[in-house]
Amino acid sequence: MTLTVDWCVRCRKEKVSEELKNLVVKAVKTTLEYEKHDGDFGISVTFVSDRIIRELNREYRGIDRATDVLSFPMAEGGDLEDAFDGEKYELGDVVLSLEHARAQSELYGHSFEREAAFLCVHSVLHLLGYDHELSDKDDEDMRARQRDIMKLMGLEVAS
Repeated sequence: MTLTVDWCVRCRKEKVSEELKNLVVKAVKTTLEYEKHDGDFGISVTFVSDRIIRELNREYRGIDRATDVLSFPMAEGGDLEDAFDGEKYELGDVVLSLEHARAQSELYGHSFEREAAFLCVHSVLHLLGYDHELSDKDDEDMRARQRDIMKLMGLEVAS
């Protein structure tokens, strides 16, 4: 599997290190491998502030508050064939608020890195067509996938 990531940084409060970028790549690849996808993939990852993600959340979802991560799939319903340009599968865009990730890591009592990885896994599952908001069954299915993937990454949270 090859993965091409287009990076964009639109935040000042949190630093975007090479370690954070490498962790995001690992989260994306582990999710794709878990879902049994192979090939050449492209994804866009944008790190933003709470102010910017709030604007995007309001514009695209009609919700006027900051959130942790937004996902913009290239293919409806996760049908990667629709997003295939002949060279690679374009997954879509992940927009991650590092401010929100930092606050949630403190709230939940785990590392910032673990929270950022979790949010990336969550977002990639959305890009692949999973939606926890459809039903309780879909929510539990997505939660189970997230737990499995985080465990594969060595970042599970002890119960």
